[in-house]
Amino acid sequence: MKIAVLGAGAWGTAMALQASERHSVLLWARSPEHVAAMQMQRTNSKYLPGHTFADSLQVSCEPLGPRLQEFDLLIIATPMSALRSMLAQLSGLSIKAPIVWLCKGFELPVRDDPGAIQGATGHLIKGLLAHEILANVAPNLVAGVLSGPSFAQEVACNQPTALVAASMHTNVTKVLVDAFHTDKLRVYSSDDVIGVEVGGAVKNVLAIATGLCDGLELGLNARAALITRGLSEMTALGVALGAKAHTFMGLSGLGDLVLTTTGDLSRNRRVGLCLAKGMSLEETLASLGHVAEGVYSAQTVIQRAAEVGVEMPISSAVVALLQGRLKISQVVAHLMGRSAKDEALDLGD
Repeated sequence: MKIAVLGAGAWGTAMALQASERHSVLLWARSPEHVAAMQMQRTNSKYLPGHTFADSLQVSCEPLGPRLQEFDLLIIATPMSALRSMLAQLSGLSIKAPIVWLCKGFELPVRDDPGAIQGATGHLIKGLLAHEILANVAPNLVAGVLSGPSFAQEVACNQPTALVAASMHTNVTKVLVDAFHTDKLRVYSSDDVIGVEVGGAVKNVLAIATGLCDGLELGLNARAALITRGLSEMTALGVALGAKAHTFMGLSGLGDLVLTTTGDLSRNRRVGLCLAKGMSLEETLASLGHVAEGVYSAQTVIQRAAEVGVEMPISSAVVALLQGRLKISQVVAHLMGRSAKDEALDLGD
């Protein structure tokens, strides 16, 4: 199988390394300097150092063009902010092979957003999930998402990992299983694209809250409560957007939530930890060296929740903190001061 991975950050590189053990892989990056360094060193020292490229893994920065039609699978490994432009380019090339994105989050809305779509009630929806961007700019492409609890460093080290491939097209999930499923990396299939995407987006926001909780040393009880109630928020939003409730008890829901809220490799969790130490948001982001999608998705999460009538107090508190409307000490008081209510949610399926 010939696979092209478009985007040479840590996660794209990790998946390219995995695929190159059995397939021919092209790892594409925008920067000629980055590509030249990878070609010379045969590793990605900038984003995923310490992992040597196999001979079956080649790197390139050549402009995307008809050459991509030669591949059996295209993996988009860019940040969420670049997904729209990448899908638009691929749509113009009339790609027939399955296209899969790895990014998690909501697109950051802008004023007079050209990517806004019309909702069921006639109002414009801004800040889209990946499948909504696809429908907006590249409906001719056959596509899906690969997600789940996974740190790039552990995948590159061949540590056991399980992911979920979601698409409305069975041939997309089949190709992903053929490409990546091994005794170290299990790939499960799903047709709930919405659920998988919502889980991947909201868990990043909740990881900021949990990092804050741990940084303030509020205790394991508080962490468990945040994760559990966070899962409830995630599920409620997903179901309201058209997802299946049971998806959130799987890899892209509970699995990814637990990993991102408790794992020391989580960039979003580190945001919360840094803020708890008194660092500013600007200082925190500068210290990461990588994108923390939760920071950019948080506002859109609560906006989309408001549009469908879903209350998300934890996510809303994170947004208020990031925007400077709440101080760290006030976030805890804000959440603990909420009135008592029934825990059960009538989610349906």
